Amino acid sequence: MTVTSHPSNRFTFYMLWLVAVASLVSCSSNKQTSSSSSRYHIEQDVGPDKPIDMSHVPDAVPRVEPRTRAGNKNPYTVLGKTYYLIEDESNYKERGRASWYGKKFHGHKTSNGEVYDMYAMTAAHKTLPIPSYVRVTHLENGRSVVVRVNDRGPFHEGRIIDLSYAAAQRLGITQTGTGPVEVEIIIPGDTPPPPLKPENRPASQASGIYLQVGAFSSASSAQALKDKVAAATDERVFISEFLAARPLYRVRIGPLADQQAVNRVRARLPQAGVYSSHTVQD
Repeated sequence: MTVTSHPSNRFTFYMLWLVAVASLVSCSSNKQTSSSSSRYHIEQDVGPDKPIDMSHVPDAVPRVEPRTRAGNKNPYTVLGKTYYLIEDESNYKERGRASWYGKKFHGHKTSNGEVYDMYAMTAAHKTLPIPSYVRVTHLENGRSVVVRVNDRGPFHEGRIIDLSYAAAQRLGITQTGTGPVEVEIIIPGDTPPPPLKPENRPASQASGIYLQVGAFSSASSAQALKDKVAAATDERVFISEFLAARPLYRVRIGPLADQQAVNRVRARLPQAGVYSSHTVQD
């Protein structure tokens, strides 16, 4: 006996088949759109496919450069945190941990519109003007490099500078990922103009200026400096503890009301043997 399909059954099967095909096409389309919309072609950052000797790459040569709005948006917000650029970087010196970035970002634009080259002597910093030049010294092996800051970051807790692959390899931190460093500003030639003033600093931030006079891996060293500075000024002096792989103890003064107050405190610091300091915003 021959069994024939009812027309309504054939219609139902056909409609289900169309829905299934449409669903597969939709999934494929969404996946392609998601992949093509990603800015970076790899998810995890890595170095070159094979280790490359960067010892021949020369330090960046400091020179006076104009500072444009590109890269110097002030303030700016990343991951819910607002950053204000250092308005007077002439005395900037800080100790902390350096990290590095490589292939994931290679060939992509930096914060000021330049193209990131992981084989050049550059770096990213959260609050220094762009461009700036700094000397980075590894505190454990004594190696030192001069890099040009042309990008923003690193936005990871406990890191103060993000180095190119070339700079990181010369310092000896490409294998460890991070390393303890001292970062010190280099002012080329005549003092360059300061970066653009904050465009929309909230009123509450005006009284939130702090002067950092030192950063140590040793709590006792930080306490010793705190005591000296406290004896030289009537302002509040405190230790800000920064917990990371290795703790960092930062000696700070403040909050200070305005730049005049900052200048007044700085004039007293030599009495405590302090000749270098920089402002920070919390």
